[in-house]
Amino acid sequence: MDAAVAWGERGSLAKRPSETTEWPENTNDWKPLTMASSANPTRDDFAALLSESLGNAESLDGRVVKGTVTAIENDMAVIDVGLKSEGRVALREFAAPGQKADLNIGDEVEVYVDRVENAQGEAVLSRDRARREAAWDALEAQFGESTRVEGVIFGRVKGGFTVDLGGAVAFLPGSQVDIRPVRDVTPLMDIAQPFQILKMDRKRGNIVVSRRAILEESRAEARSGLIQNLAEGQVIEGVVKNITDYGAFVDLGGIDGLLHVTDISYKRVNHPSEVINIGDTVKVQIIRINKDTQRISLGMKQLESDPWEAVAAKYPVGAKLTGRVTNITEYGAFVELEAGIEGLVHVSEMSWTKKNVHPGKIVSTSQEVDVVVLEVDEEKRRISLGLKQAASNPWEAFSAAHPVGSIVEGEVKNATEFGLFVGLDGDVDGMVHMSDIAWGVSGEEALALHNKGDTVKAIVLDVDVEKERISLGIKQVEKGGASVATSGGAGGLAKNTVTTVTVIAIKDGGLDVQAGDDGAIGFIKRADLGRDRDEQRPDRFQVGQKFDAMVIGFDRSKNPNFSVKAMQIAEEKQAVAQYGSSDSGASLGDILGEALKARDTKK
Repeated sequence: MDAAVAWGERGSLAKRPSETTEWPENTNDWKPLTMASSANPTRDDFAALLSESLGNAESLDGRVVKGTVTAIENDMAVIDVGLKSEGRVALREFAAPGQKADLNIGDEVEVYVDRVENAQGEAVLSRDRARREAAWDALEAQFGESTRVEGVIFGRVKGGFTVDLGGAVAFLPGSQVDIRPVRDVTPLMDIAQPFQILKMDRKRGNIVVSRRAILEESRAEARSGLIQNLAEGQVIEGVVKNITDYGAFVDLGGIDGLLHVTDISYKRVNHPSEVINIGDTVKVQIIRINKDTQRISLGMKQLESDPWEAVAAKYPVGAKLTGRVTNITEYGAFVELEAGIEGLVHVSEMSWTKKNVHPGKIVSTSQEVDVVVLEVDEEKRRISLGLKQAASNPWEAFSAAHPVGSIVEGEVKNATEFGLFVGLDGDVDGMVHMSDIAWGVSGEEALALHNKGDTVKAIVLDVDVEKERISLGIKQVEKGGASVATSGGAGGLAKNTVTTVTVIAIKDGGLDVQAGDDGAIGFIKRADLGRDRDEQRPDRFQVGQKFDAMVIGFDRSKNPNFSVKAMQIAEEKQAVAQYGSSDSGASLGDILGEALKARDTKK
């Protein structure tokens, strides 16, 4: 072109006038040039070219494109992606976690175009975004096919770790690092290893992975292969990996088996650590294999001779033995007779006299005791033992020392609704029924005559050794009781009976009297000396005077109380019943006269 190109109307290209050309005063009068040939483009053609160039640049925004490394300056790489300006990317974005970037000038790399131009006029590029986008595409496909992915643990966050999956960052929960809790994860960091994607959300940018799932799958495959080579009854060596309260886990060369505490030894083992330790090499027998759950049960005692063989012949019923207490429970105590052989002493067989007492108050752990074999069950591997049978029976000893009819003395231990319990020699108790406490009294009235702690004398009425019962009687010891009557003394005193009494003392409130010649001493109240007021004067009686009176009860000391008045009323009722009433025409004097004559005749 001969003439220079200048901006024309509204920014369009126009032909600048030559020096001889006159310039229009008004720039609005400029006219655009037209292209006579392709060598002379018009304003519209140039605008189209510029729009196409800018349009291509704008279409790269937010896309992953290929670029060429043109320079490496310090820690930045200069990359040309075909835009009118180059972009810079940090070298660390081209390196794997924990490694240096291997990048040279002229290398072709993929980058993500964040913006075509920034404030400095450079393209804003990112290698991490490019890797992330490419990684997400690949990971979504792998997640859909449930295939493993490779990643590198490179950081710690709350609750777990961060994993680089070829550009995409995933979260590895602490519980998914290994099958068992891992204290130090440092050896697992910055090394490539397989993971399983558990969950991913591209919109939120969340990926959750698991290393444990890979290990469990590999372990299951290994276990399946190892289990095929094992058989029940097989004897194999293993290493103790872990010990719990219920047993130990033994490594059988890639697969674990459980050695339960009850299968460690025939003798009682309270905790596996009493016999084995972590790291010990042990010989075990495979007891059971569950191929569905891939669980293996092991045993050590199965390799030893069974001490329960022919145990019935070795420990016959009735044999007296010495053993050691190994364990105490609420229902009894276990006694070891030899290694692997234990018997149970039930709480009911521990003591002749101590009932409803915890076994721990009778025996203690590790104590040596004498026991008697009560029963043997070889099939169930049970031996019933008796501790009390090894000692003398105190009930038999009491029966021999105190036959029926002998008098014993003891302390009132307890009172029940039906009688009193009295402590006797040999640490046994005897019971006094309430009907045998006092003559003429029973029920609560009889029970109230004695308190806990009182010392009493009683007669042995019966001894049942088998049922461990002793029956006693207190009233039979007293004078006037049945025991006195049988020995030829005065008649027995009972409530509502009439007896002859002798005045031994005169008091304002009544009379002290004695039944018979040497019977029980009792008392007659002033009001009980007669029916009429004149008869109720104590001073009308003399010491030594004898008369009849009725027993109306006993005081707390079991002394009888007499009454003349009660006797008179009873005699009157009896006479009326026998000889008629005043309604029949007979007077009360006639009736009583006949009754007195009949009484005198009998005397």
